[in-house]
Amino acid sequence: MISNQSRFDQAIAKIDLENSKDPNMERFNEEDHPKELLYSKRMTEWLLKLAPQSSEELQIAARGQHICRWTSPRDSYPMHRQGYLKWRSELKLFHAERVGEIMKECVYEKEAIARVQSLIKKEKLKTDPESQLLEDVVCLVFLESYFLDFSHKHDEKKLIEILKKTWNKMSNKGHLEALKIQLKPESRDLIEKALAEPT
Repeated sequence: MISNQSRFDQAIAKIDLENSKDPNMERFNEEDHPKELLYSKRMTEWLLKLAPQSSEELQIAARGQHICRWTSPRDSYPMHRQGYLKWRSELKLFHAERVGEIMKECVYEKEAIARVQSLIKKEKLKTDPESQLLEDVVCLVFLESYFLDFSHKHDEKKLIEILKKTWNKMSNKGHLEALKIQLKPESRDLIEKALAEPT
């Protein structure tokens, strides 16, 4: 039964409920948070910072970007590049399907569901403005909240390669926002090295 709560609010609440089940915790502001719930909220914060008037579909896609991601861990696939690519590809389909199920429960039309699923699967990345905006948000969240810890696990050559790939995925607007992020000096230095290298 549909309550007076809007279907959009219901969809966001259902996504949050799913992500709150993440057994992996992340410490932030002196509190432990389910990792994917925190990630999804960071996605929403960056999206609304860049585009406060974002469509419902784009907001749902951002919130559900990593829904239940912990149920398909990286080490459940072969630990080589082909295994990584297969993991990423199947995750997109999984996230899109789960968010689609939630939207159906919230009485969204097929067209809206298909739109969100297309965004999550990153279809038409370079020709769809909303898809590009979502990719900017993904990259900005990574740089602001995850790159520092990530950098401690890889050597400089690998990090510069990843930063160059990340930068190439972003729009000019995304680049400008990335340069405004208050990063640790070590992270800032790596970005500067990556940008100084030829693509």
